Amino acid sequence: MMKNPTFCIGLMSGTSLDGLDICYVRFENTDSFEILEAETIYYTSDWRTKLTEAYQYAAMDLGKLDVEFGYFLGDQVAEFMQKHNIQKVDFVSSHGQTIFHQPQHSFTLQIGNGAAIASRCFQKVVCDFRTQDVILGGQGAPLVPIGDELLFHQYDACLNLGGFSNISLNRNNKRIAFDICPVNIVLNHYSKLEGLEYDKNGALSKQGDVHQDLVEELNQLQFYQQPFPKSLGFEWVEAKFLTIVDKYEISTEDKLRSCVEHFAIQIHKIFTEYDINNVLITGGGVRNLFFMNRLRELCGIEIIVPTDSLIDFKEALIFAFLGYRRLNNEINCLASVTGASRDHSSGIIYNL
Repeated sequence: MMKNPTFCIGLMSGTSLDGLDICYVRFENTDSFEILEAETIYYTSDWRTKLTEAYQYAAMDLGKLDVEFGYFLGDQVAEFMQKHNIQKVDFVSSHGQTIFHQPQHSFTLQIGNGAAIASRCFQKVVCDFRTQDVILGGQGAPLVPIGDELLFHQYDACLNLGGFSNISLNRNNKRIAFDICPVNIVLNHYSKLEGLEYDKNGALSKQGDVHQDLVEELNQLQFYQQPFPKSLGFEWVEAKFLTIVDKYEISTEDKLRSCVEHFAIQIHKIFTEYDINNVLITGGGVRNLFFMNRLRELCGIEIIVPTDSLIDFKEALIFAFLGYRRLNNEINCLASVTGASRDHSSGIIYNL
């Protein structure tokens, strides 16, 4: 059992590959927290290339990258602690970087070896939160909703706009959650064709026109017809989504604008279906002002955008929370969310 207060560091590296989010947080109990320090370590082009191409690596090379990335994470934690003069850390909780996510085959892989992390920052490490869930028949995702349930229960729903958009909410007194559609993973892809890392403020999207036939074809994707629990991965985006968009011989701006329209429609559909009146929105997509304005126009509900620290570091915060609950032997994966055979406490612990 962890003592109160507990001080920990959460690490999150998402599918959009912007960088590593590091969050130093204090937990008093299961519903009280304070973010003390937080920052994003942006990936070098070398690291971004490695992580982007890792799904194509041979097994031996992927094993090496797992350890190399673990060393990198541990070094970043050590530097973060030194920079902010952090003296008290009870553990580090790391999501890792997803390379494969195929729950239909009971398989998911996040690299960033926990023992390698611990060896560089000299802290207890909790990691690999998804594997146990897919072995129990779940999607292994999303994992953030238990944090939404316990830390942000005052909102009808919590929506994250990251590489993918995912939502969590209560239905019939049970927490449910699922991925809605891709967001930044697609917008960043097309922005890079114009020499940009991302579409700042939605400036490129704003210049484009909506191609309704493209939007309608995207809306017919099989994933959107499936019931929850369901989750998305890069493989699906590459095989199903981008192949449709790239059939259209239109400008990059028009592709971006049409994708923004499609994403807004899919999110609005979920808000309507589940009678959402107010929603807390976090994640990098909140910075896309054009997309957010389009979402407000289409949805017409109360949209709450929190402080900058929560916008940018909510997922890192909640992965710290998952580690906190794991070390307390408390449930941190909800069957109602992932579809696993039971609620469970997931994560591998590496002690020094």
